[in-house]
Amino acid sequence: MDTCEIEWKKIPMDRWDAMFATVRRSTLLQHYPYAQALRATQQLGARHGVIHLDGHPAGLIQIGEAGLLGNAIHAITLDRGPLWFDGYRSSESWESFLAVFTGQFPKRLGRKRRIIPELESFELSETFLRSIGLIRNLRISNYKTAWLDLDSDTELLRARLKGKWRNTLSKSKRSALILENDEKLAGLGLLLERHEASKSEKGFSGPSAKLMKALVCFMAPRGEVLLLHAKLDGRTVASVLILVHGRSSTYQIGWTSGVGRKLGAHQGLLWKAIVELKALGIRDFDLGGLNQETAAGVTAFKAGLGGTESTLIGMYH
Repeated sequence: MDTCEIEWKKIPMDRWDAMFATVRRSTLLQHYPYAQALRATQQLGARHGVIHLDGHPAGLIQIGEAGLLGNAIHAITLDRGPLWFDGYRSSESWESFLAVFTGQFPKRLGRKRRIIPELESFELSETFLRSIGLIRNLRISNYKTAWLDLDSDTELLRARLKGKWRNTLSKSKRSALILENDEKLAGLGLLLERHEASKSEKGFSGPSAKLMKALVCFMAPRGEVLLLHAKLDGRTVASVLILVHGRSSTYQIGWTSGVGRKLGAHQGLLWKAIVELKALGIRDFDLGGLNQETAAGVTAFKAGLGGTESTLIGMYH
């Protein structure tokens, strides 16, 4: 097993950003502005670290942290991290890191842990995780997403679209829809209202509008927010919100009206987003949660883009 050390220190944002930008498939929840948004909305502090393996920088980690009475009451969250530099993501690296991490934050009375490693479900055994004191939360389903590799040119990406998705995209292009980039984010409030209403109606979970507003507030000045609308006769019939983090991006929120659905507005918006993301130098597109049981329609829609599915190992405490 590699010798692992987690160097916890205050890392300036520009330094974190530079290291973060080297990571393929970086996750939004490990992005510096995400910690800022959590602090603003949930009073959750953050701790940043650089992972060293055998003395060499190997990855980054951002955790949320809260404590009372000198941390006698203590909570830590590791969400979709850590992130590994090229050449260091291996089962041995994971074992070394997790053994050290759980040793630094062992389970004890007064401490609450939530650990969601950015780790594929097949990469480590449950036996090893149990051996270092990690217990699976069986009430929470394994998180599943799909990643779209944007390194390929647009012709190849279009060829990889599922037939029905590609046909609907063509239909969208033939329609009277106007696709707009809302650079001033004027339509964000209405999109978040519609998203909250959809969450209540369909019973699915997701970040609150309050957290999303804070996140956009921190990311927009950095040029990391892409808000697109499809309009018909001046009326918005579909919208998507996409957030950029490092050389990756996340499909965060989407909404479509009945008219928009008939015209393929969402397909048109996602394709426009892919073209714009590529122009920004973005290499990986995280399409967001997939759940065949509770959101079969959304899951089928995202699958139509031809991304590579990824199922994480689960939530542990």
